[in-house]
Amino acid sequence: MNIGIIGAGHIGSALAIRLVSLGHSVYIANSRGPESLKDVAKKTGAKAVTAQEAARHGDMIVVTIPLKNIPDLPKDLFAGVAATVPVIDTSNYYPILRDGHMPELETGDLTESEWVQQHLGRPVVKVFNNIYADHLQNKGQPAGTPGRISLPVAGDDPVAKQKVMALVEELGFDAVDDGSLHASWRQQPGTPCYGADMPADKLRAHFASLGTVRTAAQHAEYLANHAKQEQAMAAQGNSLK
Repeated sequence: MNIGIIGAGHIGSALAIRLVSLGHSVYIANSRGPESLKDVAKKTGAKAVTAQEAARHGDMIVVTIPLKNIPDLPKDLFAGVAATVPVIDTSNYYPILRDGHMPELETGDLTESEWVQQHLGRPVVKVFNNIYADHLQNKGQPAGTPGRISLPVAGDDPVAKQKVMALVEELGFDAVDDGSLHASWRQQPGTPCYGADMPADKLRAHFASLGTVRTAAQHAEYLANHAKQEQAMAAQGNSLK
């Protein structure tokens, strides 16, 4: 496939390395332009381009930039891009370390990826947000391997979701359907599956135990968990900048 990646941070670079190794044609972009990506291109094997060029590259687009920078993407980013091209969102909300507080994401009415979808003006599929970049790059395994890591995939377009789930499987992970984008709160930071590398049976059982509609108690619990995680990361000197 032709795959465009917008964002050259840890997740974007890890994806580029793996996708190129699988034979895909990968274009990668950031906010500073292709000239700033020479080292990334050399490391990953992807072609450094502008964000618009990455978006128009072909079969699938990955948006993997800090949440706070989503509104700053070019307004014509998807001009000329067919509506059938899936757009993957990998973002996470980090109010303490990076993004600042965004009240619309703290009421529980809107998931992170629903907010992204609103700003992009395109349907998105949420995946690759709950796994460490190093694990994404190095821990994929053949189908059927005991303990194979599973990744939740959420979205409202069933065709786009199936395409993305097939890519997850190709990368060496079990794709687990996390339902609609509104149910993607179940894979956000602060939840038990975030960074947990669960096998598919455990992840499916976990989702079944949560239900799909986020309760006020669940929302409060996971916000508190996430705040503790961010505080611990800050104490370790991780700023996510």
